[in-house]
Amino acid sequence: MKNFKRQKKITFTMEKLLFGTAGIPASSSGPTAVGIGDVKKLGLGAMELEFVHSINISKEKAPEIKKAAEQNNIVLTCHAPYFINLNSLEKPKLKASIQRILGSARILNLCGGWSVCFHPGFYQKSTKEEAFERVKKAIKEISETVKEERNNVWIRPETTGKETQFGNLDEILKLSHEFSNVMPCVDFAHFHARTNGKYNSYKEFCEILGKIEKSLGKRGLENMHMHITGIAYGEKGEKHHLNLKESDLKYKELLKALKDFKVNGVAISESPNIEEDALLMKKEYEK
Repeated sequence: MKNFKRQKKITFTMEKLLFGTAGIPASSSGPTAVGIGDVKKLGLGAMELEFVHSINISKEKAPEIKKAAEQNNIVLTCHAPYFINLNSLEKPKLKASIQRILGSARILNLCGGWSVCFHPGFYQKSTKEEAFERVKKAIKEISETVKEERNNVWIRPETTGKETQFGNLDEILKLSHEFSNVMPCVDFAHFHARTNGKYNSYKEFCEILGKIEKSLGKRGLENMHMHITGIAYGEKGEKHHLNLKESDLKYKELLKALKDFKVNGVAISESPNIEEDALLMKKEYEK
């Protein structure tokens, strides 16, 4: 594949900013391997495998998907199942959460993929400090297991859309300092929703990117996994996704900030219209 370069470490970084779809395009007849070809035909460069309800690709099917991605020069990411809480006090739930992330990482690696993202969990009755320590312990197990298995994918805890969820930017950046194969998945709609309408201007987008650069250095901007979508929200945060033009997200200002900060990586459209917004962003970015 031409869109990334291997590093001395087990992970790899990107050479440009690619736009892609969350799942196969809505216009595609599928299955996944066909959808990857359709992503290429649309002129996009990435696709996120949606494991949000279950890891729906088998070990046997993965080589076919890897071949399709390589033939079409498409970078693959994946979203691990929603049913994850690395702050759970119930051992069976914690173990299952860890295994869902590891299972996603294993299949993605077999598919030749780049980055697995996930929602880390909920604070519940824990303090933020207690939650951080539990999540860190779980991610340490995930990080070490992935390394032992010589798995090349990045592990990406995602910035989340509700105050009840673990995963503000400070927490995700702090985790990224702890482990060499852990980096943020930055969801800009979640920023906007979590703060009930803030983080929606060029200045604020630059603030986010500047904070990432200050914390992680240039590598933090040269290796970004992002989600971008319109979003409905209220006082409690995220409600549901919207198409960009039906939302108040100032995506043009966001794309200008990404360009000005010379961000590389993958920007995945999670809008209901999937590829339409991915193409909208790509066209705006390339102006």
